[in-house]
Amino acid sequence: MTTPLTETEATITPVKAGTEHQTKGDRFTSFNVEDFSIPKGKDEDWRFTPLRRLHGLHDGTAAAGERANIDVQAPEGVSYEELDPSDERIGRAGAPVDRAAAQAWSETTKADYIKVAKDTVLTDPVTITITGAGEEKVSYGSLVVELDTHAEAVVIVKYAGSGAHSDNIEFVVGDGAKLTTVVFEDWNRDGVHLSNSHIQVGRDATVRHYYAAFGGDVVRSVPHVRYTAPGGDAELLGLYFADAGQYFEQRLLVDHSIQNCRSNVLYKGALQGEPEKGAEARDARTAWIGDVLIRPEATGTDTYEKNNNLVLTKGARADSVPNLEIQTGEIVGAGHAATVGRFDDEQMFYMQSRGIPAAAAKMLIVRGFFTDVIKRIPLESVREQLENKVAEELENTVL
Repeated sequence: MTTPLTETEATITPVKAGTEHQTKGDRFTSFNVEDFSIPKGKDEDWRFTPLRRLHGLHDGTAAAGERANIDVQAPEGVSYEELDPSDERIGRAGAPVDRAAAQAWSETTKADYIKVAKDTVLTDPVTITITGAGEEKVSYGSLVVELDTHAEAVVIVKYAGSGAHSDNIEFVVGDGAKLTTVVFEDWNRDGVHLSNSHIQVGRDATVRHYYAAFGGDVVRSVPHVRYTAPGGDAELLGLYFADAGQYFEQRLLVDHSIQNCRSNVLYKGALQGEPEKGAEARDARTAWIGDVLIRPEATGTDTYEKNNNLVLTKGARADSVPNLEIQTGEIVGAGHAATVGRFDDEQMFYMQSRGIPAAAAKMLIVRGFFTDVIKRIPLESVREQLENKVAEELENTVL
């Protein structure tokens, strides 16, 4: 006699921080810092991060913080307000996903809110410059950038100066809107930055999110993309160049929960240590974690993610962890790739066979390595700035 099989429908319930959860998209979120446990080195979300170098931004021991210094340059058609954190226009795109972001939320006295009006098409960019509070000082911030229905804008967010800074950023992109944003980490050498960002993509909306990290001591970026209606298109491209002693981390999540949406992720990084200093050399470290989740209801999804790392010298280490979770087979396509390596032997042979010295050939390869990302940025001034940053890095490279 066969025992009948009783089937029960599974339920998915988000769980408290620090415990295993069903999918990456079900990670715990809260605006209350006390809902999060203090991060430890063995925690999955923090296992690469040098916790001792965060100036207490992650565990509540940071020095008394202050409001971040912010300068907004915006053309006509853009409004800028300082809002109370209780304002309903704040927190719509998502809540903090870790203790550091929740701490930043609780410390924020005024949130910066920038809105591009409905049907407005900007010809000049919106430039937002956030400057650290100064050496050994701490600052917090909350920034919301909203594009109303069918608006189009380029928004540049630049970080500069010294100090430790933690913040939350929201990009709310309305139906049919087109946002191009460049987030540029150009801190002084002592800068520490922990950032949560949420990108909410509306119906038939387009987002082009460019990220560049060159400055700072420890910089950790945690972007989260979420779709609200079909037709959303998000592209996340990034580049980073870590010198000896620097640590850069990007921890992405693209959550496909809506049908017929697209995403493309491409990040490229280069690293150089101090091999000539021997035992006293400092290492260069980067960590890239790219999570893409396709939920059962997200049929028609088209997604791809890739991370490439170029290790220029000894004393440099890059960790690359792409994750693709697919819960439906009815998709257009999905894939991921990651590489960590040194110079391409065939490229080196080709250039040296044409009389180019080895050192010069290596520099040309590094410049070409970043071209895939830089050439896609629509603003020539930003492209030139990033190309100059790469050139400055290469001037101090021992190849």
